[in-house]
Amino acid sequence: MAIDNKIMLITYADSMGGDLKSLSLNLDTHFKGALGAVHILPFFPSSADRGFAPMRYDQVDPVFGDWSDIQQLSAHYQLMFDFMVNHISQHSPHFQDFLAKKDESEWKDLFIRYKDFWPGGEPTPAQVDAIYKRKPKAPYFEAHFADGSREKVWCTFGDEQIDLDVTTPVTRAFIRDNLLGMIAHGAAMIRLDAFAYAIKKVDSNCFFVEPEIWDLLHDIEALTQEHAVSILPEIHEHYSIQLKIADQGFPVYDFALPMLVLHTIYAKSSDRLRNWLEICPRNQFTTLDTHDGIGVVDVRDLLSAEEIEATREALFTQGANVKKVYNTTAYNNLDIYQINCTYYSALGDHDDAYLLSRAIQFFAPGIPQVYYVGMLAGRNDIERIEKTKEGREINRHSYTNEEITQEVQRPVVQSLIELMRFRNQHPAFLGDITVLDTPSNQLAITWRKGADYATLRADLDDLTFEIEASPII
Repeated sequence: MAIDNKIMLITYADSMGGDLKSLSLNLDTHFKGALGAVHILPFFPSSADRGFAPMRYDQVDPVFGDWSDIQQLSAHYQLMFDFMVNHISQHSPHFQDFLAKKDESEWKDLFIRYKDFWPGGEPTPAQVDAIYKRKPKAPYFEAHFADGSREKVWCTFGDEQIDLDVTTPVTRAFIRDNLLGMIAHGAAMIRLDAFAYAIKKVDSNCFFVEPEIWDLLHDIEALTQEHAVSILPEIHEHYSIQLKIADQGFPVYDFALPMLVLHTIYAKSSDRLRNWLEICPRNQFTTLDTHDGIGVVDVRDLLSAEEIEATREALFTQGANVKKVYNTTAYNNLDIYQINCTYYSALGDHDDAYLLSRAIQFFAPGIPQVYYVGMLAGRNDIERIEKTKEGREINRHSYTNEEITQEVQRPVVQSLIELMRFRNQHPAFLGDITVLDTPSNQLAITWRKGADYATLRADLDDLTFEIEASPII
């Protein structure tokens, strides 16, 4: 089952009303026709990282609901689930069994033990320096076993996220069984989170290691395709890697678009964006905002270093209530590649600029994804970030049912919903794109399928746009 070319919502299970039942009710009540699919961020029992440290995949966290709630959503929307191919929770039954039984555990081959991986049991300083790391030390967690012994196991992210050894039969069976379980519960697409870290090799950077990474992806693809379910590899890196993944036949994310659109609006110049629209993959999912923030690394070389820095500075000076300190260790942000801010606030809480950014996204090649805060034109949640001291929480406001009812009445949200419905319904977007030649301070994009057409014309000087289109029959 292919994902329809309609807008996909990205949301946590509890961010729109508190649980899955409220999510379903709010979507049906306020957003009919605006969405074709929903990416529900990890809704399984988890020990950390807002669901990205899963303890198991065969249950819905009871705080959110149960499988019947997922089934209810799947009756109306195509669903995307997350599978963390790189890791599982330290508090999973699998790792806890390993700690209890060590070499007698049936799950011992699920994990990467330093003593087995590194010649001599430990990496050299040069080998540690070569690793593409997410922490300022060698990527390990010290396991304390029930017999009193200790040993290091590979851990790329937080201590709650223990890496999997994807080369062993035990792990391959674990992957197969859990993916089949997701498919049985209604997944139309499965996102492979952090997949680029999954292959480790001595004396490599342990990130997107070729050709082994392709073997892993194609093995997973072969499994899911048997059930007409596709996979979406998730990676934040140089845009050339997305092109390489697309060349292998996989759908990809357009994580370069958010910064390119900001640059277009801040600098009032469409030159860089038009270049990207000409060369970007067509089989992709576009984003402006996600639960992680606004990506920077993805746009390197599509914008010059000076343009990237100017765009970052403009975000901090023109954005609403976004401070550089929110992107530092003071707010537990060690990821220099993400800027913590809602997209609406990145554009100064300016309705016209925001609607223009969404119009550009909806006319870009690919299936648009809209994050739930973005769908409600959400402002930076200063209260939440100050309470949690977690930088990414600035863009993770949890809306009550009453707040949603109030927010959807705002003119900017009403206009956005109307624009989303147009994008979903017009047949021209099933055709071909032409990026028209315009002066730098303008942008014009046309989609055409047979006699159907839709053209966006934007004036970057005054942040206005108009859409000319054939009638929707």
